[in-house]
Amino acid sequence: MHTKSIIRRSVLLFFLACTLIQVSCKSKKALVQNNSAAPVEDLKTNEIIGKHYNLKTEFSSIYIKSNVRFDNGSQTQNVTADIRIKKDEQILVSVRFLGITMAKASITPTKVSYYEKIKGTYFEGDFSGLSQWLGTDLDYDKVQNMLLGESLDDLRKGKYSQTLDEIAYRLVDKANNTTQKTFYIDAANFKVRKQEVIQTDKGRKIEIKYGNYSNFDKNIVPKQVHIEALQEKGKTEINMEYEDINFNESLSFPYSVPNGYKRIIIN
Repeated sequence: MHTKSIIRRSVLLFFLACTLIQVSCKSKKALVQNNSAAPVEDLKTNEIIGKHYNLKTEFSSIYIKSNVRFDNGSQTQNVTADIRIKKDEQILVSVRFLGITMAKASITPTKVSYYEKIKGTYFEGDFSGLSQWLGTDLDYDKVQNMLLGESLDDLRKGKYSQTLDEIAYRLVDKANNTTQKTFYIDAANFKVRKQEVIQTDKGRKIEIKYGNYSNFDKNIVPKQVHIEALQEKGKTEINMEYEDINFNESLSFPYSVPNGYKRIIIN
């Protein structure tokens, strides 16, 4: 894949990565997993889930500056991304290459939109079209949660079998369908350590790992997000390194598609 193709696809990451799309990076840098030598408590599943949500990130806005490394197996690319989040309302992502803004994505609970400069194209639509195209459910909450190290699903609404996996509680969704979901809750800080979604009938799997959890304005958030996606066509990965995180600042969300851009239709 050429550099310009990777840049065009990079903007899709931020609202497609929590689904089973093929986007990625190859990085040899290990995640810092915040290991703890403290003994693991024997807790019931509802207690684990309760402790997880007691630590849910509280904010009105977040600004994240991130380095992102992509690899499709044959070529890698480094970009930077500025991520602005207005809680439960909007996510704005600006993707830059060599300091130049190459693409932007705006995500709200009802609309997803992006444009990229290389080919002068843009997309506007809702989550239903994208979910049908990808073959898996996608919504605003999943994208926001994925970026902040929260569980993709609302664990309080599901039923799970529980085992202990090293120093994490392993929760497996009991729902009887073709999508298998597994969540690993850190036994020390009760944040998500890893989450997996597998669609066996489609040969798809996505694994999201989080590392280097740090305290910011009374919130515990990851500074490393590693995404690995498997499809029949091959494996791809992404590494996001959060260089700077600021909470509850006054942020603007400038987004408009430049004149003359061609609209992309997803059937």
